[in-house]
Amino acid sequence: MGTQRAAVRAGRNSADRGLVVAVTGAASAVGRQLAGRLTQCAEIRQVIALDQVRGDVEGVTWRVIDSTDPAMVTRLTGVDVVVHTAVDLNVTGDPEDRSLRNVRGTQTILTASAAAGVRRVVVVGSAMVYGASADNPIPLNEDAPLRAPADGGLVSDLLEIEELCARAPRSHPGTAVTVVRPAALTGPGVDSVLTRHFEAPRLLTIRGRTPAWQFCHVDDVASALEFITLHEIDGPVAVASPGYLDQEAVEALTGRGRVELSESFALGAAGRLHRLGVTPVPVSELQYVTHPWAVSPDRLTDAGWRPEYSNELALQALMESVSGRHSLASRRFGKRETAATIGAAGATVAILGTAVVVRKARKRKRG
Repeated sequence: MGTQRAAVRAGRNSADRGLVVAVTGAASAVGRQLAGRLTQCAEIRQVIALDQVRGDVEGVTWRVIDSTDPAMVTRLTGVDVVVHTAVDLNVTGDPEDRSLRNVRGTQTILTASAAAGVRRVVVVGSAMVYGASADNPIPLNEDAPLRAPADGGLVSDLLEIEELCARAPRSHPGTAVTVVRPAALTGPGVDSVLTRHFEAPRLLTIRGRTPAWQFCHVDDVASALEFITLHEIDGPVAVASPGYLDQEAVEALTGRGRVELSESFALGAAGRLHRLGVTPVPVSELQYVTHPWAVSPDRLTDAGWRPEYSNELALQALMESVSGRHSLASRRFGKRETAATIGAAGATVAILGTAVVVRKARKRKRG
């Protein structure tokens, strides 16, 4: 009888061990991959999946809620670590709504986590906050200054998120915050200003500028987030495939040729398209496809993490995902020329010139 009671106590103690981890955006590309990985991890006792809609990951506890909902605190009771992947980097949807959800959602998660007694919050941002510039060192150190301009677009969201995360430990000293900054994302579910660049028939380059292409597959982001969760890595933490590709390598791998323009012409054309409403993204986002912003993920690799995807493999995954899609002047067109949301002020500004697009935009405005 005593042996049986001891066995029961041992089973209960075993069930109480391990982390309880909540993943926001668990139905999205990165969140889905992460939640699935965590269910297979022996050190994780329970995975709580949070999103506006119920996803298809098995073995998790689904709690359907918007990340901006103040009631989030009630969903985080008993959670040890929150991984906030619900920061939207895609170009689909309304930009103002995206900005609201990105900034307010992060603020809500940080506040709710502190109120619920969560020990650590891991927030997924982007290495775009370093800025893309001709004089950037290659690679950028993780502690490099954040030089991206606050331009009212996605990058402004990311900079505000960085500020929120920097202030959070002072406001809530019991909760540690780690910011994760992936390089240009590739893989299923990614539709960003950078992936749209590769939907054009030719790639824009700026005369006298040398880009350094670096990518990060969503599987590697999920792997890195799992590693950070288990090893409590302090940030900021960059995530990227090792090294970078030069323009010639990218053209050889993608089969895309280039169009070379002066910087003044490219920025001027992109600015005109933005003012006409053809593309809502700020002109500064053109820098991310023409200037270097490669990063070195030293904190992760020094701790023992290794990415699965090389830059070549990550780029191959990107090209597979954009196969059959066509973006002209950053607009995606289908068979009936139905434009989806807008990407970066893209390479086809150079290929087609702005005349046709400008005329169409003016006709729409008159109509």
